[in-house]
Amino acid sequence: MVTAVILISVERSKINEVAENLAEMDGISEVYSVSGNYDLIAIARVHDNEGLSDLVTRRMLQLDAILRTETMLAFKAFSRHDLDTMFAIGIEGK
Repeated sequence: MVTAVILISVERSKINEVAENLAEMDGISEVYSVSGNYDLIAIARVHDNEGLSDLVTRRMLQLDAILRTETMLAFKAFSRHDLDTMFAIGIEGK
């Protein structure tokens, strides 16, 4: 499994529309609107580098309002907080 953080600059009037379109794409697990130099951050989780390449260089390119992206590969997860919370539902003692 390949995890990547994709920083995205978008036309100002299209931020919400692009975020919703990204959230519906296979391979994108989360989309956040953020402050700072970028407008959105997408978390991609795909099977391999080919899947990431397809996502970033083909499918995301279909969204004309995306102006620029920067993709960072995640090497190692140091916190499993979100997964632990999700799988702890209904387990006593958590």
